[in-house]
Amino acid sequence: MLSIDPASLSERDNYKFLIGSIIPRPIAFVTTISKDGIVNGAPFSYFNIVSSNPPMVSLSIQRSGGNQKDTARNILESGEFVVHIVDEHNDEKINQTAASLAPDQSEVELAKLTLIDSVKLSVPGVKEAKIRMECVLEQALELGGGEMPGCDFIIGKIIQFHIEEGIYENGRIDPVGLAAVSRLAGNNYAKIGEIFEIERPK
Repeated sequence: MLSIDPASLSERDNYKFLIGSIIPRPIAFVTTISKDGIVNGAPFSYFNIVSSNPPMVSLSIQRSGGNQKDTARNILESGEFVVHIVDEHNDEKINQTAASLAPDQSEVELAKLTLIDSVKLSVPGVKEAKIRMECVLEQALELGGGEMPGCDFIIGKIIQFHIEEGIYENGRIDPVGLAAVSRLAGNNYAKIGEIFEIERPK
């Protein structure tokens, strides 16, 4: 077995090792709104659950050359964002939103996604997602990067769930009906695939 000190690798080599090892990763499509009223949308695979009491999720938004991405800046300025689960039916449109646009351009418009008003936030969501979560900023940390931060680590508290009725029954989400896609390395993605069950020990 290889044994590698990450300090001996370049940032890019560490990145490749991590995204190839930590798979599959759930994908959050996040909408925010700028102080000029532009709705921004972007996908993130450095995303996960933080807590269920209260319900919280995390996003790690990588910086480029120390510069914040629009999503992070908008969240820090407004304290609001909407997280959507990416699925097989909206993955092509969501992929279009990964394009690098100027802050005054909307990725949501570019991908022809349909905006829908939130219940408790000024930030809209997109109708194409089967699950969306209205979030308020709980905590933000600047992490990594040496002299300049390498990422903005965002923790959001969910204050409203929206779930397509057909995939929700008896308090549970149908994973096949949701058809979430996950991120692998490079241009590769994965579908749910075979589901198996293992009972946890008592």
